[in-house]
Amino acid sequence: MVSVRTFHRFAAREGMAPGDPAVHVRPPAIPKRLPKALPYEDVERLLANAGDLATSEGVRDRALLEFLYGTGTRVSEAVGLDVDDIDLDERTVLVTGKGDKQRMLPLGEVAAEALSAYLVRGRPPLATRGRGTSRMFLNARGGPLSRQSAYGILSAAARRAGLDGRVSPHSLRHSFATHLLQNGADVRVVQELLGHASVTTTQIYTLVTVDTLRTVYATSHPRAR
Repeated sequence: MVSVRTFHRFAAREGMAPGDPAVHVRPPAIPKRLPKALPYEDVERLLANAGDLATSEGVRDRALLEFLYGTGTRVSEAVGLDVDDIDLDERTVLVTGKGDKQRMLPLGEVAAEALSAYLVRGRPPLATRGRGTSRMFLNARGGPLSRQSAYGILSAAARRAGLDGRVSPHSLRHSFATHLLQNGADVRVVQELLGHASVTTTQIYTLVTVDTLRTVYATSHPRAR
């Protein structure tokens, strides 16, 4: 569509055509799609299969996935964390997002416990294999964990959990936002937690499926029962 409009505009400007017949043609509107969120039961299965807690890598994997779901951070934000960004005493984490904008996020009890276990039992053995880095999450060679490796960790956990379909780090971010809203969180609070510049971006999570509408209607309307 863009190519056709550009060609006709060029032809009219260069005198190759008497006018631009495509001037009133508009590209089709892209429909809004609901973010893919996992049911909470699937998230529990996923986290339960995060990794072998008898290994340093398994402790790391559990901490990473608990952190992603517990904070709703982007995977790039998670792998970019430094150890000093996390305060386990205050249960907070300083996250650097898009445009180097920083936001302070709370850490839930389960995520904080998983991170504490990783700092004590997981990270030190991994760190001895590398040359020293301040990054929180390390790979098997002691260097900073990459986004691709984080994706592989999640995909492996999803396979072990028997989850169908493609599960990505963004699935946990979507699930984080959706589960908060389903349990009564204010959309502007969720906006701050996700680091969205505009609440319009966050409002897509407030869209509900026809099945959800039908369920609410059936249980709430006096004439629907």
